[in-house]
Formats: sequence, structure tokens, C-alpha cells
Amino acid sequence: MRDVASQRDERGITIKRVGIRDLHLPVMIREKSGRRARARVLGVFDASVELPQTERGTHMSRLVEVIAKWSKKSISQVEMHQIMDEIAHAAGAKAASVSVGFKYFLEKRAPASGIASSLDYDCKFEASLDDDERRFVLVTKVPIITLCPCSKEISERGAHNQRALLTVHIEAEPGVLIWLEDLIPLLEEQGSCGLYPLLKRVDEKVVTETSYDNPKFVEDVVRDTVLALREIPGIQRYRVECESIESIHNHVAYAMAESEAR
Repeated sequence: MRDVASQRDERGITIKRVGIRDLHLPVMIREKSGRRARARVLGVFDASVELPQTERGTHMSRLVEVIAKWSKKSISQVEMHQIMDEIAHAAGAKAASVSVGFKYFLEKRAPASGIASSLDYDCKFEASLDDDERRFVLVTKVPIITLCPCSKEISERGAHNQRALLTVHIEAEPGVLIWLEDLIPLLEEQGSCGLYPLLKRVDEKVVTETSYDNPKFVEDVVRDTVLALREIPGIQRYRVECESIESIHNHVAYAMAESEAR
């Protein structure tokens, strides 16, 4: 059967990235304890490779084959580099990238009643190879509460508060693993208060009063998060963003900080 994708191309244009996006497969995320994740979760994969100017197309089915095989195994930073290497080898490419987004669940206990329930967090692993530089980025989005310091200062009763999203992109030094089980609770501490999926009245009292006693702008959340990340050994680069879904405005408050480029 004729292989059209392997035909020579004469237009002289290198394709920086070509591949697949939004491939849905079950995955298992490796836990810090060394066990597999308690249950398989839905992984959303992107994968791409560089295509030389002399080649007309890439064989995208090979990318799917590699990822499908790995969907039956536990994945962490180490495995993401292996997946990336296999994708590059399958396509005969010098540069490649692969990412998987997923919902990660951690058990949380209500602050007063102690009732346990599970909260989900949007996370992503990103691995890339370009000009012999290998990179891995851990992305996680953590819901928190922010309570407005200005509102508390000027109001005789109460202060407006709302749910916010704290997102971090972290790149660690080679050989350093940043575990979600450690990172997520640390990020939750940077808001006015954390979120809980299940609260009784005694718990609502604690959450409300904790937020009121710890007012923060999005700027405060971002700066406190940067300070917290600086205390983690081995972090090479970071990007921190906070979006506060304002309760008294029809807009979102936003702040961002990132490490200086090397």
C-alpha cells in the first residue's frame, strides 16, 4: 500500500510541531507512596513531533499507539520522559512533546467535624524535547477562598469573599520529583482558606471565620505562593497565577508572577 505521508516534500518548510490533541484514555497516576492511583482517571493527551522540511507528513497513528500502551501503566515525571522518547523514536523525530491532563483526587477532612470527602484538582504533566533540552513541567490548579482586605476594612459587618483558582507551573531540576500530595496542600494554605467538598454547620463556621481572619488580595496569594515555592528544594522555574471569581463584580481579578528566565 502506498505511503503518502512518507513522500518527499519540496516546499522547504519545517513543521515545528505536528501531532494529535485531545486524545482521551484512562491513566493511572503514580502516588508518592509508590502505589498506583486508587482508581484509573480520565487522561487527556496531546502529543507532537517536529517534521523536517523534506517530509510531507508524520504517521500520527504511531503516536496513538505509544500513548495507548502507557495508559495501562502508572505515570509520573519519569514515565512522561519515557513516553516522550518513545514518541520521538516512533516518528524518527529530533524534537517532541507530550502532555496529559487529568483530575486528581485527594481526601480532605472537614475542619471541625472531621468528616472525610474527596476534592478534585485539575493537573497536567508536560514533557518536551527540543535541541537536546529535556524539560518537564507540572501544572496544577487548586481552588481556594479569597476574602477582600479592603471590604473588611471599610465594612461594619462582614466582607465579600469568593472562590478563587490558584494555578502553578513548576519545572524542577533533573532528578527532583514534586509530588501532588505535597504540593496541593501547600498551595491551599496560600489562600484566605481552603475549600472542602463536604461541610457541616460547625465546619462552615470555621471556614467563614478563618477566611475573615486571613484576608488576601490575589496579589497577596501570588506573592505568598512564590515565597512558599522558593522553600522547596530543586524548583528551577515557576509561574504562579491567581484568578478570583469576584462575588460583587461581574469580572475576575487576576495576578501572575514567574521566575526570571535563565
